[in-house]
Amino acid sequence: MLETLLTTMSIDEAKKKQFELTKAIADEFRGNEFFNQGDLGVVPGLGRPHQTKKVENVLAKFFGTESCALIRGAGTGSIRYTLSALLDPGDRLFMHKSPLYTTTKETVRMLGLNPVFVDFNDDESIKRALNEHQDCKVFYAQHSRQMPDDTYSLSNVIHLVKKIRPDLPIVVDDNYTVFKVPEIGVELGASYSCFSGFKLLGPPGIGVIVGEERAINTIIERNYSGGGQVQGYEAMDLLRSLVLAPVTMAVQNEETHQLADILNAGEIPEVDHAIVANAQEKNVIVKLKMPIAQKVIATSEKYGAAIYPVGAESRFEVLPMIYRVSGSFLEANPSLIETGIRINLMRSGADLAINILKHAIPDAMGMKD
Repeated sequence: MLETLLTTMSIDEAKKKQFELTKAIADEFRGNEFFNQGDLGVVPGLGRPHQTKKVENVLAKFFGTESCALIRGAGTGSIRYTLSALLDPGDRLFMHKSPLYTTTKETVRMLGLNPVFVDFNDDESIKRALNEHQDCKVFYAQHSRQMPDDTYSLSNVIHLVKKIRPDLPIVVDDNYTVFKVPEIGVELGASYSCFSGFKLLGPPGIGVIVGEERAINTIIERNYSGGGQVQGYEAMDLLRSLVLAPVTMAVQNEETHQLADILNAGEIPEVDHAIVANAQEKNVIVKLKMPIAQKVIATSEKYGAAIYPVGAESRFEVLPMIYRVSGSFLEANPSLIETGIRINLMRSGADLAINILKHAIPDAMGMKD
C-alpha cells in the first residue's frame, strides 16, 4: 500500500493556530460576552440566536472566508446543505474516481446528482474533464484520502480547476483535516469547506460550512425552522472545544508516527508491517501475518481498546480505537478485512496501544473458529 500522506502541523504550528483562533474570538467577543452560555431561538431579523451568529463570524474570520453557517447533521449535513444550495436534482458534478465515502454516496443518491468521475491523481485527466464537461456545475473534492494509493495535492487540484474553469464552485469535504493540516480547502482557494465540529471535540451533531456568501445565505434562509437552529449554547460549546483541538491533534499525530515506527521495528512478531495513512482520520494501518484481524479487534476490547467509533475523534473518544480499516480502503483492498486493523490512538500514547496488542493478539490466536 502506497500513499502520499497529507502534511500535518507540528505542535508549534498547532499552538500558532490556537493563538490565531483566540485572537479571532477576541475580535468578536468582549470578555464578559464570552462567559455567556448563549441565547436561544429564531431571533427576529436574524433568524437564529445572536451567539450562534457571533461564533459564525469568528470562524469566517479565522478561515478567511466571506461567511460561515453552523448546521445540524455534522459533516455529512454540512456537505448535503452545501451541495443542495448549489445544485438541483439531475445536475452533474465532478468527483474523484474512487470508492465514495458511504454517507457521501448516499448524499449523491438522495439529491439526485449525476457524478462525472475523474482521477484526481492525474492532472491531464482533470484538465480534459474540465474542458469536455462544461455542464458540470460543481467540483467536489475530499481532502482526506479515499484510496490507499491517492497522491493528489488538493492545492494543485484547486489551482487547475480555477485556471481552466474559474466560474466553477469548488466544494471540499474537509472532515478529518481541519486543525491537522496547515491549510484547509478554503484557505487553498476553494469556494466552500465542509466539516464536522463533532470530529473536533465539539458537541454532537454540529456541522460547519465556511466559504462564499451566495450558497451560505441560501442555506441560512432554507434552515429557518427553530428546531433546525444550532442554539447559542451549542455554538459556544463548539467554539471553546475548537480552541483545544489543534494542539491535541498535533500530539496525537506525533504518537501515531511513533506507533508505526515501534511496530515496524518488530516489537510485535505477529505484525507484518504498519503504515501511517490518511484513511479518513490519520491512523496506523497494521497488516498482520495471519488472517486474525477480526479476532484481534474483538479481544482488544477487554484490554481497554474501543472497537468502534463514536464520531471519529470526538470528545467521547479517549481510549485508543482498534477497528477494521475504512470502507473505502476495504473496497480498494478487500483482503484487509482478514489481515488489516486500523489503530487510532485518540488521546492515548503509542505505548498503551502496543500493550493492548501484546495481550489481544495471543488471545485471538487461541480462539477457535
